[in-house]
Amino acid sequence: MRRKASLILLAFAVFFTAMSPLMRWYAFPRLAKIPPSQYQEAVLEAKNPTLIDYGSMKAKKIDKVTIVQTLKGNVEASEKIEKTDGDSSRDVVVWDALSYVQDGDGKMVSKVPERYIFDAHSQEPVHATGEMVDGDAVKRQGIEFKWPFLTEKRDYEYFDAQARVTKPIHYKGTQTFRGVKVFYFEQTIPWTKVPFPKTMPVKGITPESLAKTGTTRWYTTVRKFWVEPTTGAPVYGEEIQRNELRGGTLLGDRDKVTVFEGHVKMREDYIKSTVDLVKSQRVLVLLLTSYLPWGFLGLGLLLLGLSLWLEARSRRPGDPEATAAPEPEPVNA
Repeated sequence: MRRKASLILLAFAVFFTAMSPLMRWYAFPRLAKIPPSQYQEAVLEAKNPTLIDYGSMKAKKIDKVTIVQTLKGNVEASEKIEKTDGDSSRDVVVWDALSYVQDGDGKMVSKVPERYIFDAHSQEPVHATGEMVDGDAVKRQGIEFKWPFLTEKRDYEYFDAQARVTKPIHYKGTQTFRGVKVFYFEQTIPWTKVPFPKTMPVKGITPESLAKTGTTRWYTTVRKFWVEPTTGAPVYGEEIQRNELRGGTLLGDRDKVTVFEGHVKMREDYIKSTVDLVKSQRVLVLLLTSYLPWGFLGLGLLLLGLSLWLEARSRRPGDPEATAAPEPEPVNA
C-alpha cells in the first residue's frame, strides 16, 4: 500500500517540478500581454510656464498649462491588422492616443493625435497602415508610453512623437517611489526642427501659412520616467520642455520667440490612481513569473521527499509489512 502511495506522490512530484519552468518560460510569454481594449488617461500640469500669444506673437508667463493624455485601445483596428499581417496568432494592440493642451483659461493650445501599433507581449512596434503622429505617417523604432514586462537595468530606444525621432533613454538607477520599487530613466532630445501642429489655436493660422513666412519651429526636452520594472508601466513622469519659433518674416526683427517653456509634471490625483493600478497589475505578473513557478517547484520537491520517505518505510526490515509471513505448521492426521 505504501509503495503504491509512493509512486502516486512521485508522479505528482514530477508533474509540479516540470510545471515550474513551463509556467515561467512558456506560459508567461504567452499569457502576459496588454489587452487590446485598454483605456488610460493621465493629466499633467506645468505651473507658471511661458506661452506664446499668437495674436501679438509675444511670449508671456501664465498660471498653468494642462496636458490631458488619453490612450484608447482600438479593438477593430487590432483585429484587422492581425488578419492582414499574415500571422493570425500574433497579438497586436492599437492605441489611439491624443495629447490635448490647454491654458489656464481652458482655451485649446494644441491637440496632437497619434496611432501607436505594437506587439501585445513584447511592446515592440508593429509597422502597419495607420501608424501616424498628427496625421503624418511614421515608422517607429523603439518603445513609447510603456516599457516591456520585466524591464531590465539598461538603456532602451524611445520614440519622441514631437521630433519623430528615436533616441536612447538611459537607465539612471533604482529608486523607491510612493512605496514602489522603480527604475529611473532619462532622455534628452537636443534642439530639433519639428513640424507645426496641424491644429493651431488661432483661426487663420495654419502650418502652411507659417511655412510661407519662413518661420520654423524648434523643440528640446528632458524626459523623465519612473518605471515599475515587473509590469514595465511608468508610475510617474516629467518633462522639462522648450519650444521656439525661429527666423522668417513672422517674427520681424527678432531671431526667435518662445512658444512654450515649462516643467510638466503628472497631477497628484493621477499619480495615486496610477500607482494603485500598477500595484494590482504587478501581482498578476508576479503570479506567472515568481509565485507559481517557485510554488510548483517547492511543492514538487516536497512531494518527492515524501515519496522517498514512504518508499524507504516500505523497505524497512523491521516493518510489519516488510516481515515475511510465518510458514504454516504441518498438520498430522
